[in-house]
Amino acid sequence: MKFAQRIQNIQPSMTMAISAKAQALKEQGMDVIGFGAGEPDFATPENIKQAGIDAIKNNDTHYTLVSGTPALKDAIIEKFDRDNGLSYHRNQIVVSCGAKHSFYNLAQVLWDAGDEIIIPAPYWVSYPDMVILANAKPVILNTDESSGFKITAEQLQQAVTKKTRALVLNSPSNPTGSAYTKKELEALAEVILKNKMLVISDEIYEKIIFDGFEHCSIASLSEELKQNTVVINGASKCFAMTGWRIGYLAAEEKIASAVSKLQGQSTSNPTSIAQAACVEALIGEQTPGAIDKMVTEFKKRRDTLMDRYAKIDGISCPKPVGSFYTFPDFSGVYGRQWNGKTIKGSLDVAEFLLEEAQVALVPGIAFGADNNQRLSFATSMDNINEGLNRIESALKSLHP
Repeated sequence: MKFAQRIQNIQPSMTMAISAKAQALKEQGMDVIGFGAGEPDFATPENIKQAGIDAIKNNDTHYTLVSGTPALKDAIIEKFDRDNGLSYHRNQIVVSCGAKHSFYNLAQVLWDAGDEIIIPAPYWVSYPDMVILANAKPVILNTDESSGFKITAEQLQQAVTKKTRALVLNSPSNPTGSAYTKKELEALAEVILKNKMLVISDEIYEKIIFDGFEHCSIASLSEELKQNTVVINGASKCFAMTGWRIGYLAAEEKIASAVSKLQGQSTSNPTSIAQAACVEALIGEQTPGAIDKMVTEFKKRRDTLMDRYAKIDGISCPKPVGSFYTFPDFSGVYGRQWNGKTIKGSLDVAEFLLEEAQVALVPGIAFGADNNQRLSFATSMDNINEGLNRIESALKSLHP
């Protein structure tokens, strides 16, 4: 069997692979604690579920417009106006089967061979591969803890070439939990406009923020910048609706039209039932309270993790201001040994902790940062405490 070169050029999602491996071990009877989950461990709020049930009862179970129902587009427009100070029309909105689908569609309609797409690292695992699938080239800008895992305007300008087409921003970030302030975005905006590049702004975690941090969409900084920005968002993270598979983008009409055309020849419309539920998620009166409850619990878990990290030798971790991930640096244990093996990178750490402590983490190399591990705190406080107990004990067992 001969496979297309494009599929040979990409890697399987490591986050999915880790979750699958942890689940397989659980099914074998092992007591595995998983920190790999990229989804809230909360139920979809009742009012949203009821909207989906009502859609079924009302026979809202047929094809919709490829780019989304008018009702959902209007709810998305209202959301952008209310939350971000952004004004859009229906022909600028495309609803897809998750935010990942939105990004994939964009890559397919915007980029060709030779195009360069700037992606700050650590990055969400799928960005580079989706760029590669479009025959374009991901240009990785490395950041670290000292910069708060954020690029600077100077760093961005140095990466720009005649082939640069776009910058990918993910704020708040998966995997680091970092987020750009309005002032930081304004500095980046000068470089973006100077070089006439497009910005793909992934804001899927915008409502999961802590410590009074204020989310700012880069598209809101000016009308000119808005015209050069595609905003991606969705229902999965903030509304605990991962399985409903609803994402959306807002862009200039020409881009939205091209995305809709592509989607019409691939998936067609997202599920009608899920779209009806998403309308309730975005404009339902009960939804804000459900989000606040979830975020309050996430903050407690984050604070517990940060307290525990501070007491474990070999780990350092900046405090995330958003998302439900921490991204601790484990390089302090590199060079130590177990069972005759030397720990040299994040894959070794992940293997060691899974085998010796039955704790599943996602190695940082999957996100372009080999010193780190991603730990999701979208799990119970009991799992967090027991998991950290196991990690601490396992690290103490390592030999110099």
